[in-house]
Amino acid sequence: MRPNKIKQMWRDGKYVTLGWLSISHSFSAEMMARMGFDALCVDLQHGTSELNDVLPMLQAISQTDTVPVVRVAWNEPATIMKALDLGAYGIIVPLVNTAEEAAAAVAACRYPPVGMRSSGPVRATHYAGGGDYFVKANDEIVVMAMIETKEGLANLDAICATPGLDAVYIGPADLSFALGLPPRADNPDATHLATCDKILATAHKHGIKAVMHCAAADFAAGAIKRGFDMVMLTSDLSCMMAGARQQLDELKTKTA
Repeated sequence: MRPNKIKQMWRDGKYVTLGWLSISHSFSAEMMARMGFDALCVDLQHGTSELNDVLPMLQAISQTDTVPVVRVAWNEPATIMKALDLGAYGIIVPLVNTAEEAAAAVAACRYPPVGMRSSGPVRATHYAGGGDYFVKANDEIVVMAMIETKEGLANLDAICATPGLDAVYIGPADLSFALGLPPRADNPDATHLATCDKILATAHKHGIKAVMHCAAADFAAGAIKRGFDMVMLTSDLSCMMAGARQQLDELKTKTA
């Protein structure tokens, strides 16, 4: 089975860069995959993609060595299993509130006897490139639980202790809601930063990784220096908007 680059980099003590796919198109997915991100996430929760968009986007990503990841819209086994069968090597589950919910997410990603994933990796075995998918998939697939609610924070220690969970993933805007703050990306608020650092420390205490969802390189670099193991750096939509705005602003300046 093709090794999971994310896990390889973590074993080597390296941080992982994650790009974000908000646009539901295989061509934009391919172009982002060619930019050099270690991994790319198809966003089914807040992006424009639906489940039927996942296959062509994963096919586009797999032209490179970028690791395909899917954020599902909800902690629902059927969608998680389908994304894995289509070739996802990582799953991000939003709004995980309890250890029981974290365990359910892990179970959906693991074959028996460890979990409850159904057998039927229609594309996954071909992407994985080997006949040992059933033997190794449980060890290679990355499962990440998002910590972003008051209940999730209250149960943080138990969630991070969930057997088989690989990482916790911080959703900064929803976490802001949980802390009584206005939602924003790259939140510099002292309480928000301290909460993120608490999540990081708790994850590492239990031997799992911590991921920070960022919006720009400066904040992502700070997260890496603070010890985060993966940073979501930017999205296809954000890059498109920023590039267009930069060119328009430059044109207006030079023709003023």
